[in-house]
Amino acid sequence: MFKKILIANRGEIALRVIRTCREMGINTVAVYSTADKDSLHVKFADEAICIGGPASKDSYLNIPHILAAAEITNADAIHPGYGFLAENAEFSQVCQEYNIKFIGASPEMIDKMGDKATAKETMKKAGVPVIPGSDGLLNSVEEGKKLAKKIGYPVILKATAGGGGKGMRIVNSEDEFQKAWEDARMESGAAFGNDALYMEKFIEEPRHIEIQIVGDRKGRACHLSERDCSIQRRHQKLVEETPSPFMTEELREKMGEAAIAAAEAINYEGAGTVEFLVDKHRNFYFMEMNTRIQVEHPITEEVTDFDLIKEQIKVAAGELILGINYFPKLYAMECRINAEDPANGFRPSPGRITNLHMPGGHGVRIDSHVYAGYVIPPNYDSMIAKLIVSGQSREEVITRMERALSEFVIEGIKTTIPFHLKLMRDERFRSGNFTTAFLEDFDYSDLDEYTLY
Repeated sequence: MFKKILIANRGEIALRVIRTCREMGINTVAVYSTADKDSLHVKFADEAICIGGPASKDSYLNIPHILAAAEITNADAIHPGYGFLAENAEFSQVCQEYNIKFIGASPEMIDKMGDKATAKETMKKAGVPVIPGSDGLLNSVEEGKKLAKKIGYPVILKATAGGGGKGMRIVNSEDEFQKAWEDARMESGAAFGNDALYMEKFIEEPRHIEIQIVGDRKGRACHLSERDCSIQRRHQKLVEETPSPFMTEELREKMGEAAIAAAEAINYEGAGTVEFLVDKHRNFYFMEMNTRIQVEHPITEEVTDFDLIKEQIKVAAGELILGINYFPKLYAMECRINAEDPANGFRPSPGRITNLHMPGGHGVRIDSHVYAGYVIPPNYDSMIAKLIVSGQSREEVITRMERALSEFVIEGIKTTIPFHLKLMRDERFRSGNFTTAFLEDFDYSDLDEYTLY
């Protein structure tokens, strides 16, 4: 087992890793930018090293600075969390070269799954259902139009290096194709330095359902059932739950088997997630594989009673998994609490938290790095807390989430708490009858009426 782990991340996920390491008797090193010097992960780690200025490129994306911090502190492993360098093949490779264990995927695994066109081809060979579309990258508009006519409109153009909804365009007819092609390439090139596109059949009325998997170095994988991530805005998840209200036992079994096949096809090691789109007829299609821990991992922990960070560390240290699949014993839901103003287009709201009261009670968990007096910097992702509740039924979970949200007081900044409160009271959401398009017609104008206390 490792003696010292450096956490190459910030905020709640860094604090989350520190807590598990402490329970395992492993020393920790926090790295931080000058903007994060007062963050809790800096205070709670055994050691802390400043690695640069506020800009991510100068600190949390600065591979030489992170490796120097690991070398100075004699860390024998690095946990990348999620985001930043968690799915960076170069970082994984450099860690190998410096004989520091990267608690995540190998460079080869990241490359296979990071490029979406390559990932799709890999999944097809493994027998995992994929969305009909191009075999690899499109070479021209003419090729794209010809294929779109064959598979049928609507189709969606996607950036091969994409993420977060960038470089994506839905095309409803041949007349729209040229402009969509040009817009997607321009956006992809600007965002990722790669304007290559591929195309898929656009799945109507989809659910976004992902399967949590864990694989060991012997190439064996197991799954810990599903998470429904369909409540999202502009492809950014806001609420996740497990089990999915859309799932059947038969579908859960089929998707679990497909996720294991996906993981074992690349001899995946560590915790990861296989993401699927599921249409209204419950046909499912591989979308992508995230070769890291997910933001929403706590809801799986709550319903299976597994510490997924601990499992990551154990697998990285060479321990083998049991090879047993795990299914939900309870229900759980996570609301992402962001420093944003949902009534004004989710505009970021950095600043000082002047007053803070976090909810508690049975079945309530909060993962957060903020406190009263903490200044939220404008340089990073706006998520400041994850409110997770569990219960015996979905109805109980929603009722408990509504109660917990009503107790959650954050003053000095705007947050997404009023949005979540309104969502919990929405009859369509409560019924479980929603798709990834649910928030497209959501009314944000009356959020001031959803008082918090």
